[in-house]
Amino acid sequence: MNSQIQEDDALITGLVVPRFLRYVRYWTTSDRHIQETPSSPGQWELAKALVQELRELGLQDVVLTDHCYVIARIPASPGKERAPTLGFLAHLDTAAEVSGKDVVPCLVEAYQGSRIDLAGGLSLDPEMDPDLAAQQGKAIIHSDGTTLLGADDKAGIAELLGATEYLLTHPGIAHGPVELIFSPDEETGKGLPEFPRDMIQALACYTLDGGSLGEIEAECFNAYDVEVHCTGKAIHPGYARGIMVNAALMAASFAMMLPRSESPEATDRYYGYYCLMEIKGDGEQAALSLIIRDFDRHGAERRVAALDRFAQAVEAQFPGGQVLITAKPQYYNMKAKIDQRPEVLDMLKKAVSNTGVAFRLKPIRGGTDGSRLTELGIPTPNIFTGGRNWHSRTEWVSVPEMAAACKVVIELIRLWATG
Repeated sequence: MNSQIQEDDALITGLVVPRFLRYVRYWTTSDRHIQETPSSPGQWELAKALVQELRELGLQDVVLTDHCYVIARIPASPGKERAPTLGFLAHLDTAAEVSGKDVVPCLVEAYQGSRIDLAGGLSLDPEMDPDLAAQQGKAIIHSDGTTLLGADDKAGIAELLGATEYLLTHPGIAHGPVELIFSPDEETGKGLPEFPRDMIQALACYTLDGGSLGEIEAECFNAYDVEVHCTGKAIHPGYARGIMVNAALMAASFAMMLPRSESPEATDRYYGYYCLMEIKGDGEQAALSLIIRDFDRHGAERRVAALDRFAQAVEAQFPGGQVLITAKPQYYNMKAKIDQRPEVLDMLKKAVSNTGVAFRLKPIRGGTDGSRLTELGIPTPNIFTGGRNWHSRTEWVSVPEMAAACKVVIELIRLWATG
């Protein structure tokens, strides 16, 4: 690795942290109920800010598409024009489970190892969180407890912008052509519905959307989005005997059939799950939204098939009622396609090791836009960002790990140009 990069921890931290503190204040919560891309206006605001910032850094080829994809190109160093084009990807939106409005990031310059009390009776407790305990003496950034923090994925955005500025101000680091992509609505699981694939030249890409130091990921869930619609028969409760079919109760009965042993809270590692996301309705019409996840596609399809049996059982319990299931694939496990291009993951392992970090290959218990990009023919493993407790009011991020991720990006760019 370029020795200068190793010595520039303070400089790289200064390129990343102020950006992150700025980006998290944009309200970019996405909305899974809205089909348009992007699903929220705040994503436009952040995208436009990034376009301006990239141009101020000196990049001339910066595009904001009609569907809020930001694509920027860093031209190759003289003599490296024929090097492979390399891509990097991060997403603009934050998850809807917890509010992302009016985020108040709290920077702790030197964490002392004690419990941090947050709003609403919440806390960050090192006795319950070994990762947090390991940050003693280091800088962290956390939410104040009223909202999520937004490290997923504004840490990734800050790391990419920091790496870009470092690269542009250190011309001694030879590099090939680089493409930066910032995408909307990753958290809705849409899978890059309006992505302009024809605009991308990269032969390989990397997402900045992972977790703790050294984690790299090249496999993810197969994902399905499922809507369940229950139709009953409404009538005055006083005259309901033998007539009423309560759709709300049908929905509740269906939900109770989802195996608790195959839920997110009961599984880890390579075990898949059903996850109920939403339930609503009344006596005549009710609906459930759920997601199905499994690393094995057959396992995901098995769960989809099981839902039909649950529906038949509910209809048998409620004569005259009807249950309709619509299951749509969201994305597939990227492992098989990445395995076809082993050099893409090998380069990432080498880049992480060259920065002095031990890499750990692990599965993503979720997905990234890299899943869909891999399907589109660009193998896209995932890189750690330093974030923890995503989608929650106790979300926090390690500042040294953010700087380390930024260094991995710089080293990857250097390696792909030099071989």
